[in-house]
Amino acid sequence: MRPLSFDPNVLRQHLRRHTIATLDELKRALGTTVDVTVFRKLQTLDYLSSYSHRGAYYTLRPLARFSPEGLWSHEGVWFSRSGTLMATTEAFVTQSSSGYFAEELARALHVEVHDALRALTTQGRLRRTDVAGVYLYTAAESTTHRRQVQARRTAHAVPIAVAAAALQIGPDELGAAILLFYSLLDEQQRRLYAGLESLRLGHGGDAQLAAFLGVDPHTVARGRQQLLDHDIAAGRVRRAGGGRPPVEKKRPT
Repeated sequence: MRPLSFDPNVLRQHLRRHTIATLDELKRALGTTVDVTVFRKLQTLDYLSSYSHRGAYYTLRPLARFSPEGLWSHEGVWFSRSGTLMATTEAFVTQSSSGYFAEELARALHVEVHDALRALTTQGRLRRTDVAGVYLYTAAESTTHRRQVQARRTAHAVPIAVAAAALQIGPDELGAAILLFYSLLDEQQRRLYAGLESLRLGHGGDAQLAAFLGVDPHTVARGRQQLLDHDIAAGRVRRAGGGRPPVEKKRPT
């Protein structure tokens, strides 16, 4: 009995028709229940797996319309010219002029990157350096690493330095005044102030403000989003229902 023969052109036609597909969809199209059979046929095609959705989607490389950064998405599924999330993360960080904070990279790639950064750092393929209390991920190569860290530290100082020059006072003096003002605000006001300054700084603002004010970048991002959504509870520090529940006093019996 002759073994079954599977035509890789079936996969090519399916992907051209649907643009992307999961492994199960490709198995059904090919008429097999064996994963390895699909992968063997894909190897004969110029294909890509997604770096989002845990690599669950496949496409043909010629179908991708990559951005200048080498990324492409279809129906919310992201693909990279570099291939996997690990490879894409390494490429982005290594080729960056000033490295990446995790939050910045997650926004750039549209996926969570902490696990990939941790693995790449453990393997020695990337390095991380504390910059004002936040880990900056850089290339492993020493010269590039030093250049990226220096560029980031310079950029981190620019917002206060520029404002200080305009006010004709020292950067340290202005920084101390901002921190004093910040300490006088309530919880919501601090979050909104950090969000406003992040909007003014633009790309990377969340990480810069978080490092300067000593808060979590997610707090800055939340304040920024509240301002954009006009989601502000006037006169209230926390949302209704927030905080510790009241203690009911018992009447003496």
